[in-house]
Amino acid sequence: MAELTIYLGLGSNLGQREANLRRAVQRLGGLVRLLRSSSIYETVPWGYSEQPNFLNCVLEAETALPPLQLLVVAQSLEDQIGREPSFRYGPRLIDLDILLYGDVITDLPDLQIPHLRMPQRAFVLVPLAELAPELVHPSLRLTIAELARQVDGKEGVKLWGPPLDVQGS
Repeated sequence: MAELTIYLGLGSNLGQREANLRRAVQRLGGLVRLLRSSSIYETVPWGYSEQPNFLNCVLEAETALPPLQLLVVAQSLEDQIGREPSFRYGPRLIDLDILLYGDVITDLPDLQIPHLRMPQRAFVLVPLAELAPELVHPSLRLTIAELARQVDGKEGVKLWGPPLDVQGS
């Protein structure tokens, strides 16, 4: 399979949040070819508000791994870093989501690409628009910049720090 450009969302709201993101990038670097990182944003929780704020970023990478294998890799990486089972939208040490996988549209029980809730999540769209504003969402046929302009909750997404170093991974 040829390499495709993918976008991965990273988030952490437990422990040393920025260190958790950096650890995920280091481990991902051996599994996919990391190209760029968005800036890091501090974001209010989505779905369940009674928890600490998150640090979020989006990574652009290339991979030849098929989508389901990439999902297994992502879940394994979360486990290695120390993510423990929690309730839906609850606090987590690390969260890694496959947002986009080239132009692929997949709807499987355990994997939906593009990520189904991406159009409602400012904490994903703001950093993704930083990296790829003109990228077209494969099923909605709108650019990421257009989706970011339309999304509710942008006031809860604040710049935290510079992009993560993906070249050293």
